[in-house]
Amino acid sequence: MGATVALQKAFVPKFGLDLAGGTTVTLSPVTANGKAPSQESLDRAVTIIRQRVNGTGISDAQVAKANDNIVIQIPGAGRDEALRLVSTTAELRMRQVLAVAAATNQPAAVPTAAPTPSSSAAATPAATAGESTPARESAPPSGNASPAGRVLSKALTAPSPEPTSTSTRATTHRRAGAGAARAKASPSATPSPSPPAASEDAGDPLAGQDTSGIEPALLDEFRKIDCTAKNRGQGAIDDPNKQIVACSDDGTARYILDKAAVQGTEISGAQAGTDPTTGEWIIQVDFKSKGASLFADITRRITSLPAPRNQLANVLDGVVIVAPTIEEAIPGGSARISGSFTQTTATELADQLKYGALPLKFQQSSVVSVSSTLGQDQLRGGLIAGALGLIIVVFYLLLYYRGLGLIGMASLAVATVFTYLTVDVLSHNAGFRLSLPHIIGLVVSIGITADSFIVYFERIRDEIKEGHRTLRSAVEVAWRRARRTILVADAVMFIAAVVLYFLAVGDVAGFAFAMGLTTLIDIVVVFLFTKPLMSLVARLRFFSKGHKLSGLDAERMGRTSPAEQTLQEA
Repeated sequence: MGATVALQKAFVPKFGLDLAGGTTVTLSPVTANGKAPSQESLDRAVTIIRQRVNGTGISDAQVAKANDNIVIQIPGAGRDEALRLVSTTAELRMRQVLAVAAATNQPAAVPTAAPTPSSSAAATPAATAGESTPARESAPPSGNASPAGRVLSKALTAPSPEPTSTSTRATTHRRAGAGAARAKASPSATPSPSPPAASEDAGDPLAGQDTSGIEPALLDEFRKIDCTAKNRGQGAIDDPNKQIVACSDDGTARYILDKAAVQGTEISGAQAGTDPTTGEWIIQVDFKSKGASLFADITRRITSLPAPRNQLANVLDGVVIVAPTIEEAIPGGSARISGSFTQTTATELADQLKYGALPLKFQQSSVVSVSSTLGQDQLRGGLIAGALGLIIVVFYLLLYYRGLGLIGMASLAVATVFTYLTVDVLSHNAGFRLSLPHIIGLVVSIGITADSFIVYFERIRDEIKEGHRTLRSAVEVAWRRARRTILVADAVMFIAAVVLYFLAVGDVAGFAFAMGLTTLIDIVVVFLFTKPLMSLVARLRFFSKGHKLSGLDAERMGRTSPAEQTLQEA
């Protein structure tokens, strides 16, 4: 663990809200009928809020359910910023794609020519760095539908090592979408080359694309944005009346998008299901009356435009979740998105379309802000308490056990270092954050750890008193008897900590976690350090002959010295 800490250069653990300062917001759901919300809607709300909070660059924010409430902890964030992040209701917006490129300006392979359409054969997109994972968006099939009535769609995704795989997810710009699938070419579709992933000259991502009608400031922003970064605009509240630059939600592409043509409030529902003909998973999207008219208008207007301006991006919380190509107008108020979806990806996309906004309304049950100054004061107080507890235990060990107390001190030092390294590694690799309840648990555990040493030392003394054994033999016999007591005591403590951790919440659970962790460390230290060290010091004359400062002298243990015993026998 020490090597891990050194390699990561993470010498200080991360602190929780009560030590680092920040804001805790508790949201309670409000339902129309006053009943408890469904777990599905709560899970979806947690996901949206977590993406919104973490995506803005605020590190290590925690969003979790607590019964029917949602608790958001944002270390270091101010009260106003935290309230804005969790109170804003995001909306889904459908925007025309004006330009598209790969996520960064790094060179990529030049795409090959687009497939030539035919009425019967399937065309396979070229396997290039800017390859797309096809998805199809179409009007629901009817009795008089012709093959030309199917609206196909294509959009950029991450490069795929297997561009011809037909089983890869085809969700356009989905988090797990990375493969190219085989797409059927419509007889009436006009083929167009795939958007370039990178320019062939000077590395300009806009080379070869039509930039007319795009604001100059957006062109500069598009060239500079890095969609592979952790903060790529998630949680941003976009203005529906302005053009924007946005990234795909999986960080594989960047877009310049026109003003919103249809807003998520105009979607009446979205449902995942299977196509009865092909058996593939699809998403059925239904619009309200106004939304149906707007959707028909935008699909009619962009269907004849060259790529990528014939794509209609769906933007949620500042990122593009899907951007299918529209190849014909879709009237009627219903649309269908199809492709190589699985049940999971189809359901997830349907939820995103259906819950463009948070699926529930929430009211703020409580808002608690902790200043960084108060957090530092609490941290200082916790460290002082721990230091005082350690000093008192060390003083007792030296006063009562003398030389044996040095072994106890060395064991406590090892346990302290081991505990610190464990907390540090968990903090930087498992999301653990040290809080005040954890510190309290660690301070209390000092006594638990010392108790194991005391049990062992007293057993050694008993063996010497009762059996007139040598110290070396007494150490081994005492260990066989003491370890059972130590294991039973630590097992009881660990079981109590586990029960308390799962039955309690918040601060109490943090205290239980620290207790359980230090109990395990106590067992490791006693078995792998204290016992071997005691076996070594038993060979020293200072201890084996019962020096008066060793803690094993005859007077202290209430037995006669070897010289006195000889005189009595005479």
